[in-house]
Amino acid sequence: MSIRIVRLGTNRSPNEGLRVGTVRRPPRGVPKSEYAVQNWYDVWFPNLSPSPETIKLGQQAKNPNDWKAFFRKFRAEMTTPENSKALDLLAALSHQTNFSIGCYCAEEERCHRSALRALLLERGAAVER
Repeated sequence: MSIRIVRLGTNRSPNEGLRVGTVRRPPRGVPKSEYAVQNWYDVWFPNLSPSPETIKLGQQAKNPNDWKAFFRKFRAEMTTPENSKALDLLAALSHQTNFSIGCYCAEEERCHRSALRALLLERGAAVER
């Protein structure tokens, strides 16, 4: 059992399980009834997405220091009790069932999902590479 960190909208892997969208906004131009069919996500969980202000930091990042600031701010947002409990829950579930979490970004290294990967690993989650 484990969590996969995925790019939303990509083909699903065998045994991927439930796909959770950790994005601020649903995919544009896609009817809600098509989210799962088109491999976006089965469940939308924006709680684990960056705030609009933090998203702007990421969109404007041009150098390593800008990216560090983005990741530092996002990690700080994940320390709220609500978000921390959500991460704890996902980490625990990773030992019981397969599921995936993801975002739209093309490069995981320049996306909040890389920080989610690290936060989940810090909590002892089973995360696939």
